[in-house]
Amino acid sequence: MTAPERIRIGIEACDCSTAFGDARQSCEGLLQGEIALKPMPVLGKEGGDLVPLAYSNGYDETVPPRWSGLLDELVSKIPSQKWGTAKCPVFVTSSNFDVGSLYAYRQTGDERFLTIGTPAKSVEYLKNRYGWGENVVALSHACVTANLGIELASRYLQQGIAEKALVFSYDYISPFVAGGFHSLKILNEQFPAPYQDRETGSIALGDGSGFVVLSKAETPARIESNFLYNEMYHFTANDPEGSGFKALAHWAKEVADGRKIWVKGHGTGTLEAGRLEAESFCEALPESPLVGWKGSLGHTLGSCGVVELAIALEAIRQGEAPGTVGTLAPTLANNVAIDNLQTSDFAGVVLFSNAFGGAHAGCFVSYE
Repeated sequence: MTAPERIRIGIEACDCSTAFGDARQSCEGLLQGEIALKPMPVLGKEGGDLVPLAYSNGYDETVPPRWSGLLDELVSKIPSQKWGTAKCPVFVTSSNFDVGSLYAYRQTGDERFLTIGTPAKSVEYLKNRYGWGENVVALSHACVTANLGIELASRYLQQGIAEKALVFSYDYISPFVAGGFHSLKILNEQFPAPYQDRETGSIALGDGSGFVVLSKAETPARIESNFLYNEMYHFTANDPEGSGFKALAHWAKEVADGRKIWVKGHGTGTLEAGRLEAESFCEALPESPLVGWKGSLGHTLGSCGVVELAIALEAIRQGEAPGTVGTLAPTLANNVAIDNLQTSDFAGVVLFSNAFGGAHAGCFVSYE
């Protein structure tokens, strides 16, 4: 593998929204070991098995979308700019773009649900609502989607195509989305315990949205490198040999270049992927503690890359990062950190995400 490209992308602003609240509230909840997940009927008002979900402002689809007010509050925190222009593009990332509204239409016959049920219509809804220009790009690639947005925005800045870039991500769970994961048996009655060595694995789902404003400005925290890798192994499963996880861990070691770092893992609570990622990082970076937060927040799907970046930046500001919430010993590898970390002990953090079929993405953030 060639040496990782070194970039220097400034992070001018970043925040998120989870079931706990904004990045500060989410970080504080995680530091206290709180669990946002609750056992809820998988199909909402239609019932079904109880599964762990973490959502805000209801669960079932509504018109207007239940997430409209939540996104309004998030957008109000974005620095004012002529977003959507050639020099200030917007990258909208989501793994589902409110696809649940199409399911709601089939269930109710209410044609108002058809106004936002596709990526194109959802992005048009956002552009009109927030006054964005036409230079808005939509991206969707399962759970690495937000990382793709960060990578593409970084390239625009590096090449001088853009002066500032906004990556805006949102994934709000619904009966349709939860029902799909439930059918795969990975969303079940168990609460997730990321990286815990136990007999069966499980995930949870949670609402999540966030934004990050990137530029070439010198900022206290900056992106030094991004990483993308796809095993192209299977529709859902990872390569059992862990080729993607090993490539990701090798990249992280190279870009760290001897600096002491901590690792924010994907950590959904599944056993095979959890073992592969924990063992790969333990081998490549044995002194770097690995943490994961989906045992409390749930999996925020394609938006997890931005949501967890916002929480990591808040942790750096506070000087303390949450450990792996919802997990007990024994763990799948010795590098898994259950207790909170002092971020001042480190020079940077690697944040990585994984997706169906063996897609992998990473972002290396150094800080002063």
